[in-house]
Amino acid sequence: MNSINKVKITALIVARNEESNIKECLQSLDTIDEIVLFLDRTSDNTKKIAKNFDCIIIEGSWESEGNRRNEGISKCSNSWILEIDADERANKKLIEEARNKINLLKDQSKGYFLIPFDNYIGKKRVRYGWGASWGVSSKPCLFNKNSKKWGNETIHPSLKLSYKHGFLENRIEHYVDRNISDMILRLDRYTSAKAIDIRKSSKKIPPLWITIRRALTRFYKCYITRKGYKEKGWGFLNATFAALFILISYLKATLEEKDKPKY
Repeated sequence: MNSINKVKITALIVARNEESNIKECLQSLDTIDEIVLFLDRTSDNTKKIAKNFDCIIIEGSWESEGNRRNEGISKCSNSWILEIDADERANKKLIEEARNKINLLKDQSKGYFLIPFDNYIGKKRVRYGWGASWGVSSKPCLFNKNSKKWGNETIHPSLKLSYKHGFLENRIEHYVDRNISDMILRLDRYTSAKAIDIRKSSKKIPPLWITIRRALTRFYKCYITRKGYKEKGWGFLNATFAALFILISYLKATLEEKDKPKY
């Protein structure tokens, strides 16, 4: 066995009711060394499907996305982790490249790599206009467990990262939404969760006009700065939803009852 093959990587999947995605996600990881699947309050057939694969299944209930991801990291037996969601797909070339790049590091005890994403809405690849809370063009998915820690927010938790090593060339496929109806449903889920974080925050909630200005700025960044206009209608939709995420989260936090169902 050569030195490259000695590098072992654990794939960490944190999922909730992902029966429509989990099979293809697990299939895309068939050359990884270990798979840890964290199931959070799952009530569908995700676990039944996952049992057909060689993976460690851990079930539980966590109040926030950050807390469950941190606990998932702690359960991985290898130091290097590929964190991937159920609606994302890796591939053999990406896993091989990850091993190669880790193996070339002088110090393998720390650091992370960014992995570029190909985002899909249905079968349409949408390359431009992603950013912030509505979607990303790359993520620090490959990391040593000493170099990444999530915050305790309910959704889109903050990150503490250290020792960036660069980018991988191979890409993760991310099947974000099936259609526009899915985008609307995701907006509702995300804004409800974000409203919880806004209420819990020790920071003073800003006035409405500042939130409107932030939403308009977000639209401009996604549609103009990040070239969402190249995607025509899809780019306009992404920019609109990115702006609405800010505005509706604020309105839910300030107008709705505080005892809304938990995310």
